Amino acid sequence: MALNAAPWALDVHEVSKRYGRRWALASVSLKLAPGRSLLLTGHNGSGKSTLLRLLATASAPSSGQISILGMNARDDREAVRSQIALLAHDSFLYEDLSAEQNLAFAARLLGEPDPHARVRELLARVGLAQRAFHPVRQFSAGMRKRLAIARLLLKAPRVALLDEPFGELDPAGIDWMEELIHQLQGAGCSVVLATHLIDQGRSLTHERLHLHEGRQVEA
Repeated sequence: MALNAAPWALDVHEVSKRYGRRWALASVSLKLAPGRSLLLTGHNGSGKSTLLRLLATASAPSSGQISILGMNARDDREAVRSQIALLAHDSFLYEDLSAEQNLAFAARLLGEPDPHARVRELLARVGLAQRAFHPVRQFSAGMRKRLAIARLLLKAPRVALLDEPFGELDPAGIDWMEELIHQLQGAGCSVVLATHLIDQGRSLTHERLHLHEGRQVEA
């Protein structure tokens, strides 16, 4: 990048990840400028979720370097985590707590100055205002996805990692998710979108990285 330019949103250099004898990722490199969005594609088991977990610092690479917004993902892990959010397959919600309680707990951890107002705002934004006090165990998969998105928005990330965000959503929910991604981009957030819906993904992103058996290849 040019001298004195903003750091890359993502700067991944020769990153590999091994689980036992199996290489889930092998020598993957990418650079994503701030405000740009990346479509991440590949068949199941190609390494998409592994790469997202590495970017989110939920796991460490076996080799290679990852920089997020100019910060080393290994050495500045907590600083990176404050700027990045992952929407994973597992929502990691507390089943016995209500939607409101789940978000309020997350808001307190983030030091939100007025957690109750922020929680009410986000529940309305994701269409769950009428279910605010219902326990999550009563929620459908699509409702859980919406609540997980509300938690991501609570963090106001500068980099959002979305792992199959359209999964478990009905057509109206898919339209809603597309609009939400546009809103994130409009706020200057860099988005990494992993999805099997290639045409939709292409319409929402600027660049593409295709993985096959852990290696980046031409799509």
